[in-house]
Amino acid sequence: MSTEKLLLIRSARQVVTITDDPKVTRLVGREMSAVATKDGAVSIVVDNNGMIEFVGSDDEMREKYSSVRFSREIDASQYVVLPGFVDTHTHPVWAGDRVNEFAMKLAGATYLEIHASGGGIFFTVDKTKEASDQQLEDLLCERLGKMLRSGSTTVECKSGYGLDLDSEMRLLRIIEAAKRRVCNEISSTYCGAHAVPKGLSPEEATEDILQRQIPELKRLMEEKILTVENIDVFCEKGVYTTEQSKRILEAGKAIGLKVNFHGDELYPTKSAEMGAGVGALAISHLEEISEQGIADMAANNCVAVILPTTAYAMRLKPPPVRKLIQQGVAVALGTDFNPNAYCYAMPVVMNLACVTLGMSMPEALISTTLNAAASLDRGHTHGSITAGKFADFLLVRAPRWEHIIYQLGAHEDLIDVVVKGGRVVFEK
Repeated sequence: MSTEKLLLIRSARQVVTITDDPKVTRLVGREMSAVATKDGAVSIVVDNNGMIEFVGSDDEMREKYSSVRFSREIDASQYVVLPGFVDTHTHPVWAGDRVNEFAMKLAGATYLEIHASGGGIFFTVDKTKEASDQQLEDLLCERLGKMLRSGSTTVECKSGYGLDLDSEMRLLRIIEAAKRRVCNEISSTYCGAHAVPKGLSPEEATEDILQRQIPELKRLMEEKILTVENIDVFCEKGVYTTEQSKRILEAGKAIGLKVNFHGDELYPTKSAEMGAGVGALAISHLEEISEQGIADMAANNCVAVILPTTAYAMRLKPPPVRKLIQQGVAVALGTDFNPNAYCYAMPVVMNLACVTLGMSMPEALISTTLNAAASLDRGHTHGSITAGKFADFLLVRAPRWEHIIYQLGAHEDLIDVVVKGGRVVFEK
């Protein structure tokens, strides 16, 4: 045994491991009804590679590591330790804001009405193109910093406010540059099919993506200029049809990207059935999912990424979370951070999920940690505090873990320390 380790967290009031089995990569159905915890004077040891080596009582730790020195030691006697949150769905690279559209929505305008009038995504695309690379990178890093302080140690980041070839590759390069500046782990997503560009039909836009954008993305990935993990498309009435979306997703899958897309949000489009059929890792939104879509997602281990902020801000019919859970679909949560749903805090999302979608607090926490990690193909390495996983966790000043959900909007007061890969990356 090495005589020195990276980190010791000792004497924690409570450690929420989520599961005690490191081989469990997601939880479904009744498995989501409770989280595993260790209570009363608990220690966590992190090895020199930033991986969790030990979780157990202080007494066990002292006996096992009596001759070991630690580079950093934290007295957690006033804290609950939670896994770092995984934000499964964000649109964080853009300039401008859409405060005026919030007022329009409050007055009764629908999302697609705003979109058709040149607002929505098109407005943000124009403002983003006007901004410099440095401005966009600085905005992105500032937003990721706020997410980190709110507990999100891993964040999925989409392009999508470029739409044309050069602009989409530019946004992916900016995400790549941000990876070198921020402490969050980033899962990059190509979302060139976020909307149909002005002047093109949906079919013309589909062909542009298939014939120009995806081949260029493949080249940039092969040359190690970009590291992109996922492909996304807005499969929606008036945007990309289910058939067009399928062609785009299959083309992305053919170059090694994981299928992780918007589906069945505003209208029923059979996105879930299509996505399950192409082997989607995850599908987001799902307010209008069908019974068959739920069954197909469960049968194909497809994660449902639920976005409470969007349904709340847009006054949409809530997604059928209870049915999804009861029928064995792994449910995850995300902020959907974007100009239309400006929320970067997963604790707020969990509270909304409980109050507006009928989730229990254990279900919400599992959906923000282990199942969220599974939606980004990280369930085997992230999302629970078990030996062999990355040491990503939060120290929350509270008597029990439920306070991170119960105290709506108080997460900045509750989260005192954020650890990523065994290193303290935020500390009050």
